[in-house]
Amino acid sequence: MGLSVSVITPSFNQGAYIERTIQSVLSQGISGLEYVIMDGGSTDATPDIANRYARRLRFVSEKDNGQADAVNKGIRSTTGDIIGWLNSDDVYYPGTVEAVVNYFETHPDVDVVYGDAVHIDEQDTVLDSYYTEDWDYGRLKDVCFLCQPAVFFRRRLAARAGVLDAGLTYCMDYEYWLRLGKFCDFYRISRCLAGSRMYKENKTLGARRAVHREINDMLRKTLGVVPDRWIINYAHVIVEEKGCTRETPDKNLHFVHRLIVASLIAFLRWRYRIPMTALKTMAGWEAAAIKQYATAVRS
Repeated sequence: MGLSVSVITPSFNQGAYIERTIQSVLSQGISGLEYVIMDGGSTDATPDIANRYARRLRFVSEKDNGQADAVNKGIRSTTGDIIGWLNSDDVYYPGTVEAVVNYFETHPDVDVVYGDAVHIDEQDTVLDSYYTEDWDYGRLKDVCFLCQPAVFFRRRLAARAGVLDAGLTYCMDYEYWLRLGKFCDFYRISRCLAGSRMYKENKTLGARRAVHREINDMLRKTLGVVPDRWIINYAHVIVEEKGCTRETPDKNLHFVHRLIVASLIAFLRWRYRIPMTALKTMAGWEAAAIKQYATAVRS
């Protein structure tokens, strides 16, 4: 008897995209595929769309505590040997699940498989490739090179490692990969498995500072230390939010100066745990110094 597969879609008011998500799962052609949509109580077209496919999926709509909580409910309520997690605005490409199952069946010791992916827009047009690398757990601490919908794992691993951290809003997938990576290696399939949708209302794109802040807090908790790269990434976000980039003309202040100061404050926050009140005071000093510098340049 072959391996069984469960696909879980957390959902909330994604009526504009969820039908394409549903169709991408149901068109996989896998016999007995278990598909559940864990909906957080959508008030848009989502329930009506999902109910059109009631014979081929299970739609549960009830209040939850966010995306991670919805995925966890799906994991606990399904039974497949292999688990896939596909958000309600992303898609699988034809043959994805079959390729994943074949790999797991021919490699019984492998617990996590991932593949390549692309970014897509609102009309499913490919924007660019999702940056992906061959497996290296040490490297994963510096760069999250896994595209969440292109990752599949065995239920037996989830039984050992637990489910997602429901306290996280943005980086629950990254934290989970870091946790699973403590138990086993991941294996990469040379195939494009999924499309990850990018648009201005996208949760991650719309809150870059909050995303990076949560990542750094998570890394300090998970690894005990935040890697330099992530601290500097956060500093880049802070500087760019102030309208300063590498392309900004000198008269509008020096990008490097701002980045150095922002990096210093970030290092103090995550490496030395300086209280936020002190950091805000430092940020105020920085703003005053930059204002003074700008005045001098213009005069």
